[in-house]
Amino acid sequence: MLIDLPSDEAFMREALRQAQKAYEADEVPVGAVVVRAGKIIARACNQIELLKDATAHAEMLALTQAEAGVGDWRLTDCNLYVTKEPCAMCAGAIVHVRLRRLIFGCADPRAGAAGSVINLLQLPSLNHRCEITSGVLQNECAAILQDFFQKKRAAQADMQ
Repeated sequence: MLIDLPSDEAFMREALRQAQKAYEADEVPVGAVVVRAGKIIARACNQIELLKDATAHAEMLALTQAEAGVGDWRLTDCNLYVTKEPCAMCAGAIVHVRLRRLIFGCADPRAGAAGSVINLLQLPSLNHRCEITSGVLQNECAAILQDFFQKKRAAQADMQ
C-alpha cells in the first residue's frame, strides 16, 4: 500500500504526541489514533503501568474508544495509526474489529505481528485481512522508544 504522505504523516504525528504522553508517564512510549472519514475518533497511549493491566496497550485502548464512539464493535471504515508495529494481541484485536487499514511507524523485530515476526493481519485462514502501511515517520517513532529504553537502562545501572 502506498503512503498517503500528507494525511498519514499528520495522523502519525498525533500518535507520536500520544507516545510522548506515555513517555512522560513512564510508560513504554507507544501512541495510537483511530481515524474515520478523515477525522480522529479515538486516541490513546500505553497505560499498562497506570492501570496495572497487561492489555492496556495504546492500540487496544484506542480501538475500545473507537468502538464506543461509533456504537459498534466493527470498525470496517477506520484506520489505525500506531507508532510501533502491533504485538500479537493487538493484531488479533485489529482482525476482530475488521479494521480497514493499519499504519505503523517503526517495526518491532522481537514481537511484531504485522510482518516483522509474523503477519496475523493477512492470514488467509482468518475472516478478515487488513491493509498494512509501515515506516511512516519511522525514525521519529523509533527514536522515542530508543531514548526511553536508554534512560531506563541508565537508571538501572545507577541503582547497581
